Parts: sequence; structure tokens; C-alpha cells
Amino acid sequence: MFSVMTALKAPEQFTTTVPLSLPDPVTAGNFTTLFTDTYDFVVPIAVTAQMVLVLVAGQLVSSVLAAYAFGTLRFPGREVIFWTYLATLMIPAVVTMIPLYSMLTAAGLRNTFAGLVVPFLLGSPYAIFLLRENFRSTPAELLDAATIDGAGVLRRLWYVMLPMNRPILATLLLITVVTQWNSFIWPSIIAPAPEWNVITVATASLQSQYAGNWTLVMAATTIALAPLVVLFLVFQRQITRSIGIGLR
Repeated sequence: MFSVMTALKAPEQFTTTVPLSLPDPVTAGNFTTLFTDTYDFVVPIAVTAQMVLVLVAGQLVSSVLAAYAFGTLRFPGREVIFWTYLATLMIPAVVTMIPLYSMLTAAGLRNTFAGLVVPFLLGSPYAIFLLRENFRSTPAELLDAATIDGAGVLRRLWYVMLPMNRPILATLLLITVVTQWNSFIWPSIIAPAPEWNVITVATASLQSQYAGNWTLVMAATTIALAPLVVLFLVFQRQITRSIGIGLR
């Protein structure tokens, strides 16, 4: 609410009134300014949207396949591989930044779209663990019945597992979108060029050490928050259902 109120104020009013005062008059000038040639905020929005779409698709597909294999299929070393992979959650993300940057820069991926998405394209340990535990709670009788009907491994996943776990998939989708949409550190390191700025980096660049365009910053923040609010409202029922399933 504070960001919306500030975004609708003129810069002069923001500097001369208390922060929580209502906009008077209400102006959309900060939003229109962001889309002028000076700031060209269309580019960060487009880059962020493309990055999120690619990462969400890659992470969900790979996480579902890996969790299904770890949760229902039997193969040598399954538990060792799973718990070893899960142990990587204990490695702070900051530790991997320099090696990742060095490798991708050496590969010529600095200031490229590939540099933004390649390190995070596959499933995360958290997502695989979350899905695996839900897949394992699926009654074995349903999978056995599908097998008797002639369903193979992938058909059991598509027609049994995924429909029965829609709430947790919706929750994971929301978590992944929010995480990637708000990503800041990695994009600011690997793609500092203006043409590859994501929305968080572009918003931060509206400020400087000695001057902060706070009405513009709040307008950019409002634009960045709007898709996440809409996404939460769309998936609110599924998220509530997933919480209920977890409590049971």
C-alpha cells in the first residue's frame, strides 16, 4: 500500500509531506515516465518475464521427473543419490557465485540470456524433496491399478500422480515464480548491461548514492509486485488445499 501511495504522488509532494499522506493530486506521471526512452522499463519487464517462464518450465519439469523417480521407482543407489543431492541445500548460494561467474564468463555467457537461466534451469533440491514426499503419499493401489491397465511409467505420472498432486504443484509454481521474479544478486553479477537488466536490477538503478528517485522507485516496485499479487489470487485456493494436505 505504501508503494502504491508513493507511486501516485508527484515528486514535489513526496519531498514536502509526510510519507503516509494520501496523494493529492493523484498522478500517473511516475508510471508513464518509466516507459519513456530515458528509462525504457519495457525491456526489464520483458527480460524478467522471459527468464521466469524458462526457469519455471525447466525447474518444474525436471523436479517432477526427478521426484517421481526418487519417490516411486526402484534403482540401485536411489537413497544415496537422493540424500546426497538434498545435502547440497546446506551449501550457501553465495559460495557458488564466484565459481559460476568464472565458468559462465569463460564460456562467453556474460551479458546473455543464457547466463541468466543456465545455472538454475534444473530442479532445486527443495522442490524435488517437496514433490517426492507428496508422491510417496499417493496410494500404491492406484499405481498398481494403472499398471494393470497397461499404463507405463510416464502415463502413471501424467494420469495419476500429477492430477492427485495439483495443490502442491500450484504451490511450487508460485514459490518458483516469486523466487525467480525477485532474483537480484545473480542477474546483477552476470548481466549488468542495461539491455539484460531484470526488473529488480532496473529498479535498484533508479537510485544513486546522492539522489533517490523514490516516487519512480515505488512506481517500479508497484509494477514488479502486481504480477505476483495476481498470481497469488489465482492460485489461492490450491495453496490453501496444499496447506490442508500438509496438516493432515
